[in-house]
Amino acid sequence: MSEKIKMKTPLVEMDGDEMTRVLWKKIKEILLCPYIDLKTEYYDLGLKNRDATDDRVTVDAANATKKYGVGVKCATITPNADRVKEYGLKKMWKSPNGTIRAILDGTVFRTPILVKGVAPLIPRWKKPITIARHAYGDLYRAVERTVPAGAKAELVVTKADGTEERELIHNFDTPGVILGQHNLDRSIRSFAKSCFQYALDTKRDLWFSAKDTISKQYDRRFRDVFRELYETEYRAKFEAAGLTYFYTLIDDAVARVVRSEGGFIWACKNYDGDVMSDMVATAFGSLAMMTSVLVSPDGAYEYEAAHGTVQRHYYKYRRGERTSTNSMATLFAWTGALRKRAELDRTPRLARFAEQLERAAVQTIEDGVMTGDLARISTLPNKTAVDTVEFLNQVNQRLQKLV
Repeated sequence: MSEKIKMKTPLVEMDGDEMTRVLWKKIKEILLCPYIDLKTEYYDLGLKNRDATDDRVTVDAANATKKYGVGVKCATITPNADRVKEYGLKKMWKSPNGTIRAILDGTVFRTPILVKGVAPLIPRWKKPITIARHAYGDLYRAVERTVPAGAKAELVVTKADGTEERELIHNFDTPGVILGQHNLDRSIRSFAKSCFQYALDTKRDLWFSAKDTISKQYDRRFRDVFRELYETEYRAKFEAAGLTYFYTLIDDAVARVVRSEGGFIWACKNYDGDVMSDMVATAFGSLAMMTSVLVSPDGAYEYEAAHGTVQRHYYKYRRGERTSTNSMATLFAWTGALRKRAELDRTPRLARFAEQLERAAVQTIEDGVMTGDLARISTLPNKTAVDTVEFLNQVNQRLQKLV
């Protein structure tokens, strides 16, 4: 084998939890370290270490990503009450993804990996659909309360001079619940700017959808910011590139998406994007075949898989049982980060390796060698389901021929 590929600048490496943590180690061991003199600044975002550091490690990792410009993250646990008990945690820590997104103030772009033999459930879809998800506020920073019978709930805004504006939300004659959520103009503008720029970079049309007919101020603010930014900064660029931007109601967007052939970017508010990215991933084949990159308005990139920690497989793995876990999204998180690092550092050999590794992974599946989740849905006539590590070994066999 020729000399290992050198890196100029480190990647920020964020390790994670459960089965994806196992995949993380194996991908490095089998597919990265034999070929690359891998240079990373390592942060352990595993749940135990987040607990031990009072979650300071997550903040440090996010700030390091801002410093170095490129990070790659393994899937992590967001603990609920059961997880607090299982891991003996000090408290129910917040989502590390939410913390990182708030610090980077970025937009999450999620795109399915297409392979022959795994046909979309919607036959009209011929090209990948990228979901652009706003990554700040809304439901994920909401304040909520249960409300007793006989209570009155009001929306109160206290201005800088101390004056108040009040609006009745509801008089509760029976018990109920209340939810308050917010967003910021600067974050909405960053979201819009990231979407327009990503559309230009990838040469794809951009759709944005919300529900301003019902949410006449909250969702309307999103629509107005997108429109103002498009008219003042991006219309000429879009027209010169032959690209289209338009806004539509989210219910209309869903109908348009199903009837489309794909090949565009669909920008959604935070929760809408969470739901729609899962829908798009499932309709294209599998959540394990969905790439994800967080892009900040100041040019930092954080790559990760769009799925969770594959808890069920991890419990099997701990019992010594065979697992067949799909590593594609985690693998593509690494290749995406390496490609971006190569682009920023102008190291074409590293960029070429990232492309070759992706090609080897796709070729493995298209040769009929795949993990169990894909074997169940693949239409290839001759296919073999292999276990977690054997799939990576099969990718490596093809990679060796390419490099």
